[in-house]
Amino acid sequence: MNKCTISERHEAETNGSKLFWSLLCCTDVVIVKSGRRICGTGGCIANAPLHQNKSYFEFKIQSTGVWGVGVATRKANLNQIPMGRDPHSLVLRQDGTVFHNNEEKNRLPANSLPQEGDIVGVTYDHVELNLYLNGKNMNCPASGIRGTVYPVIYGKNFSVLFSFFNDYN
Repeated sequence: MNKCTISERHEAETNGSKLFWSLLCCTDVVIVKSGRRICGTGGCIANAPLHQNKSYFEFKIQSTGVWGVGVATRKANLNQIPMGRDPHSLVLRQDGTVFHNNEEKNRLPANSLPQEGDIVGVTYDHVELNLYLNGKNMNCPASGIRGTVYPVIYGKNFSVLFSFFNDYN
């Protein structure tokens, strides 16, 4: 059981409603730029679950390091970096692997590893997670996570990521 408390909230407008990153088990994660820029060490989970039949969100890699993006339940351990080691998170890691429950579920093509300045898009339809790199489908589906999931992101070693929930340009 994850014994976390919300220590900070950062709001960002999205389609007329408030979406914010909740810092759970805060371990040196810093959120700035109106809740859009995430840097430091640790994980952040959004407050709004993915309820639609198909959901999409994206992140821009501002500075590389150890990072991951994907979906997680509220039971995910946001202090355990890299994520994807338990049944509560399904994430793309900086090395191009997609992990869930400590099992590699898929991998980006070798020539498609995200670099500084790239935009990683995530779609989720309550069964399958799909990944996009700069708008191109990576044909790298992964599944296995169950329950109510939320967008999740983590970083370590000076990685900096920008989140985009309502601006897909």
